Amino acid sequence: MNQRFRSLALVIGYWISVISLAACGTAVKPPAPTTLRVAGSTAMTPLLSDLATAYAQSHPHVRLEIEGGGSRLGLERLQMGEIDLAGCSWLPPSAEEGTPQPYSATPIAWDGVAIVVHPSNPVDELTLLQVRSIYAGWTLDWQDVGGKAGDILVVSREDGSGTRAVLERQVMGEQPVTLTASVMPSSTAVVEYVTRHSMAIGYVSMGYLTPSRQEDKETRRQGGVLRIEGAYPTPDTVHGGIYHLTRPLYLVTPAEPGGAVRAFVDFVLSPAGQAIVGQRHGRVR
Repeated sequence: MNQRFRSLALVIGYWISVISLAACGTAVKPPAPTTLRVAGSTAMTPLLSDLATAYAQSHPHVRLEIEGGGSRLGLERLQMGEIDLAGCSWLPPSAEEGTPQPYSATPIAWDGVAIVVHPSNPVDELTLLQVRSIYAGWTLDWQDVGGKAGDILVVSREDGSGTRAVLERQVMGEQPVTLTASVMPSSTAVVEYVTRHSMAIGYVSMGYLTPSRQEDKETRRQGGVLRIEGAYPTPDTVHGGIYHLTRPLYLVTPAEPGGAVRAFVDFVLSPAGQAIVGQRHGRVR
């Protein structure tokens, strides 16, 4: 009897081995390469680049192409089917009022709009009223806000910029930005202009402040970042509602996203994605 059981066991073992070898020899087809096209807010470019790099590590078959162009252009291109996702720091008033839209906007971060000056400028802090007076063209000399005598060079963004929309809504109210302002096409252009002109003042997304510049007061001051109403724009002050000039950043997709688009949005909202967000901006989760 024992011999018969041993023989049966050998037969069963043989066939298990054959099946296992056959399974090992079966080729596993890798996922098809996928490209996601993202365009829109230049304020979101540094953050989206960080997220794309991290996502590619766990999804090597997915490639993200990131372009700027502004929030308004990003929405237009999404609705025309030219891109898969739009990065937006601004939405049309109809969307904010809850009117049904042909797309889905998902908040992924809280952004702070930083007021920046040349690092040599001794001004360390401004109030919102002082920023308004400067951008309205009422305050013309740095001496009037505690700096050294010299004409203030006002730097603004182009119409349609989400960052400009924050300044107009939260600082300017009904007062237009002075016509003497130098208008720049991107956050990068603002930073470059202010860096080259010692009397300039501009505003940019905090995403353009490197994480090292957000570590302590001295480092931020050396980078020309001003306190507004006593607070610097940092991930913590923005997330906690302490810093005043804030706005949500959105990933905008077709109304019912699926596949690779949905998977990327889910990653951004996951703990891993929000940890990356928190290095530059305030988290939403």
